[in-house]
Amino acid sequence: MDLTIKTPRDFNFRRTVLSHGWYALLPFELDKKSWTLVRVLDGGQTEPVTVKLSSTHGAIKVSTSRRLGKKAAREIERDIRHILRLDDDLREFYQTVAANPEFAWVAHQGAGRLLRSPTVFEDLVKMLCTTNCSWALTEKMISGLVNELGRQSSDGRKSFPTAAAMAQKPEKFFRDRIRSGYRSPYLKELAQRVASGSLNVESWLTSGLAPDELIKEMKSVKGVGNYAAENLMKLIGRYDGLALDSWTRAQFARLRNHGRVASDKKISRFYARFNSWRGLVLWCDMTRDWLDPENIGK
Repeated sequence: MDLTIKTPRDFNFRRTVLSHGWYALLPFELDKKSWTLVRVLDGGQTEPVTVKLSSTHGAIKVSTSRRLGKKAAREIERDIRHILRLDDDLREFYQTVAANPEFAWVAHQGAGRLLRSPTVFEDLVKMLCTTNCSWALTEKMISGLVNELGRQSSDGRKSFPTAAAMAQKPEKFFRDRIRSGYRSPYLKELAQRVASGSLNVESWLTSGLAPDELIKEMKSVKGVGNYAAENLMKLIGRYDGLALDSWTRAQFARLRNHGRVASDKKISRFYARFNSWRGLVLWCDMTRDWLDPENIGK
């Protein structure tokens, strides 16, 4: 079954997909030869659906693994719009960067939309699995969660597990099967809190809390520090925090400080001119060369 979803004029499919590493974590898959993003979506009712997304003439072409009724098709479109940030209004952001010649490329190329998961829960679990470890270990942990606990689509691919599915497993499962190490009790507790309803992470998308207060609430989740919270903030559309880690510090040194280590205060001062957009500008700046010039496209 094929669907078509119109995109904003400033939307860049390739920049969005390659905005950060989520495209490489199941249940996302990316075929760079055809520039097709694959994702398993699970509405929790009927069988999960695998969707294949590609960009064409100001729209996203969607191919589904099975036929869908009208309600299911609307839910699939809703999830895709969320994942690709199609409803994010970045006009102010683009006006801000366009006023700075060295950052005008961001607006010209339609960068700035950060790929995310259909749920805040999935993004939070993935963020926990990026802390204090190599990317290879992150991939291994996420693949384990999907393959062990995900529900199967008609094409054999699996969805990301629900909080309820994770909550049913003992801490030993996360330690021995997922190889999540010190994160094991954190993943177990997070899943239990979300599944029981005592923690509503999806509400963070529309929270009216000030950034500091929302970050404090995020950090009530064991294992979530400033890095994870500030990165998660970006995925819900709030870009005040820089989310500095060893990689961004090294990138800043290489790209902006002649190879010399810079203090966090210096990095903060450099992006301060962008005010509430500073975290997003930093990320675009650090990842500009992730997409080869000949592949920028739309």
